[in-house]
Amino acid sequence: MADSPSFIKAAFMLPANLVGLLTAGASSVLTGEPLPALVALGVEGLYLGIVPSLKRFQRAVRAKGGGEESAEAGRKQVDSLLVELAPSQREHYQALVGLKEKILENYRRLPGGKVLAADSEPRLDALLTSFLRLVSALNHHRTYLNSADREQLERDLRELEAEVEQEANPRLKDVKAKRLEILRKRVGRFEQAGDSREVVSHQLAGIEDLLRLTHEQSITIRDPETVNRQLDVVSAEVQATDETVREMERFLEFQEEVGKPLPHGTRVR
Repeated sequence: MADSPSFIKAAFMLPANLVGLLTAGASSVLTGEPLPALVALGVEGLYLGIVPSLKRFQRAVRAKGGGEESAEAGRKQVDSLLVELAPSQREHYQALVGLKEKILENYRRLPGGKVLAADSEPRLDALLTSFLRLVSALNHHRTYLNSADREQLERDLRELEAEVEQEANPRLKDVKAKRLEILRKRVGRFEQAGDSREVVSHQLAGIEDLLRLTHEQSITIRDPETVNRQLDVVSAEVQATDETVREMERFLEFQEEVGKPLPHGTRVR
C-alpha cells in the first residue's frame, strides 16, 4: 500500500529530511521563537503525506531492500563454500580478498572515488565468489575421479558389448543395449571430467591473474573510465566462470542419476 509504514519510515529517515528537522528545531531553540519548528512540522506532514505514495520512491525503497537481501544471500553462499574448502584453499581465497581491498582503496583515491569503489565492490565480490564456486566444483570432480574405477568401467563396457553381440533373446538384448548406452555415456563423461579439471585449473589461475592485474593498474590509474573498462572485463570473466560451473554441476548431476558402475561380475540376466 502507498501509506505502508515501511515507506513512511524510509521517507522520514532520509538524511535530507532529518537535517531539515534538526535545523528547524535548533533555530527555534536558539531564537526562542516556535515559528521555525511549527513551519517545519507543517512541511513535514505534507512531505510524509506525498513522498511515501510516490511510485518512484517506493521502487527505490524496494530496490534497496532487495539489494540488502541479495548481499546477505551472497555472504551466506560464501560462508557455505568456505566451509567445504581445505585450510590452504581458504588461505588462498583470503589472500585474494586482501587484494580486492587494496584495489578498492586505490579507487577511492580517484576523483569520485567513493562512488567508483561502491560500484566496483559488487563486481569484484562476484569474481571472488566465482573463484570459490570453481574451487568447490573442482574438489567435487576430484572426489569423483578418485573414487570411480575407470578401468573397471571400461572392462564392463567391453564385456557388455560382447554380450549384446551374442545375445539371442530380443528382450534381453534390448535391456542390455540400453545399459550399454549408459556405460558408454559414463566413459565419455569420465573423459569429459578430466578435460573439465584442466579448464577449471586455467580459469582459477586466470581469475587470480586478473585480480593481480587490476590491482597493479589501480596503483597508477587516474582515469575513472579506464576503471569501468577493467570492470567490464571482470564481469565478462564472472559470466564465463559461471557457465563452467554450471557445466560441471550438470556433469555431477548426470553421474548421480546413472549411479556408480555395477560391482565386477554383475550382469543383467
